[in-house]
Amino acid sequence: MQLGFAMLCAGSVRAKNTMNIMLTNVLDAATGGLSYYLFGFGFAFGRTESGNNGFIGHFFFGLKDIPSASANMDYSFFLFQWAFAIAAAGITSGSIAERTQFVSYLIYSFFLTGFVYPVVSHWLWSVDGWLSASKPDHVLFGSGAIDFAGSGVVHMVGGIAGFWGAFIEGPRIGRYDSNGRSQRLKGHSATLVVLGTFLLWFGWYGFNPGSFLKISVRYADPFKGNWSGVGRTAVTTMLAGSTAGVTTLFGKRILSGHWNVLDVCNGLLGGFAAITAGCAVVDPWASIICGFVSAWVLMGLNALADKFHFDDPLEAAQLHGGCGAWGLLFVGLFANQNYVQETYGRMGATPHGFLLGGGGKLLAAQVIETLVIAAWVTVTMGPLFLILHKFNLLRISPEDELHGMDLTRHGGFAYYHADESSFHPQGKLEMSVLEQKPNNAHSIM
Repeated sequence: MQLGFAMLCAGSVRAKNTMNIMLTNVLDAATGGLSYYLFGFGFAFGRTESGNNGFIGHFFFGLKDIPSASANMDYSFFLFQWAFAIAAAGITSGSIAERTQFVSYLIYSFFLTGFVYPVVSHWLWSVDGWLSASKPDHVLFGSGAIDFAGSGVVHMVGGIAGFWGAFIEGPRIGRYDSNGRSQRLKGHSATLVVLGTFLLWFGWYGFNPGSFLKISVRYADPFKGNWSGVGRTAVTTMLAGSTAGVTTLFGKRILSGHWNVLDVCNGLLGGFAAITAGCAVVDPWASIICGFVSAWVLMGLNALADKFHFDDPLEAAQLHGGCGAWGLLFVGLFANQNYVQETYGRMGATPHGFLLGGGGKLLAAQVIETLVIAAWVTVTMGPLFLILHKFNLLRISPEDELHGMDLTRHGGFAYYHADESSFHPQGKLEMSVLEQKPNNAHSIM
């Protein structure tokens, strides 16, 4: 999935910032790996035999005492959870692309994966978390909040963090003209966007079905087991994304008059982000509803963003934050009681989807999850971006932004072009205009 994020981001920015955005994606994984190893995993899942508090873990820092038989954790579990942590950081990098100082990426990535994200994952995915549906007892409203693979934990966290970063930085130069009219700064490669989308689509089958962790677990019906849930989860994931993509295709055709592959790609990803919370506990038919609504959520939020001059080059805040929030509420409406029982090992009647006769308890838990994640990321990442802004560590200079960070910060462009006219008679290669350092702000795209 990190490769998918890298390709998606690279294609969505202008050519002059390609090296920069790819480097940030690489370092999201590398910096996030160190941060999650040192602090994040302990905050997320650290517990002793006597238990833990519901807000934050405080054990297993630096993987001390891992593997742990009492906690039922080993190195593979850490590696799997690290992949989720760096996905959240990768989402945020898209929102603040093309105008952010490199040091800011390092600081926010370390903080997000080492502290902000792990606390949320502890709430939802640790057996001690106060919101967790996996708690053995004292579950919130008798149901807990169901976020199976991270519509809230991953996508809302990354999307809201990106929202505050982009909001505090402001739009890119040229995104809106002197009269406030929108000027679309198009990414340089639809090919990379499509490639990144397919890589992410493939990776989602690891995130969503893979979140069962174990496949050889039988249910009461001997024909069924976690293998049934894994297969169903893959199907609901596919249907939600596909429905969202097709809905976006026709929706944007009606709104803009074009068949736009870039919009379809973002629609697909919005559907995947939305279904991630409920992929294991909803019927395939319900996932189609999830994808259909997520497409309109994304298109509506994009319209609002443009109206209020909010500039997110990858629509990451709208896509991951907005569609992720819808995905949490969707679970409270459409969760199937049988699937909830099988996935979370419950016996007897249990709160499930409001529209399926399950009462309002699960929906209430989902609303609370949505609100507390938004609040937590706001009070942690918002001040961080404000501090970086205060000390002039957040946004690059106007000159660097106009010339492009590949040239001014990373030693040269990602693409080099030479043809026959670039050779002197003596055979010496001459740099093309794209390789030459510009003399003014208008000599480069």
